[in-house]
Amino acid sequence: MTYDDVAPWESPGPLNGPIGVPLVDLLDRLLATGVVISGDLVIAIADVPLVRLSLHALLSSVNERVPAPWADGGPL
Repeated sequence: MTYDDVAPWESPGPLNGPIGVPLVDLLDRLLATGVVISGDLVIAIADVPLVRLSLHALLSSVNERVPAPWADGGPL
């Protein structure tokens, strides 16, 4: 086994540089706990705001063991 075959966190010496997280693992962690994305969109002409939209989205994974927050089963 060479030094290159060892994962960075298992190396005997100090860590050099950032340790990357695979995108799949990052998405799995975010969706397991849930993510809220929010933002505002303002359409203006000559610095006069005409339309303002507030956007909010909740991204989360679906699990059969977790009951729906609605008493009647949900909006669908």
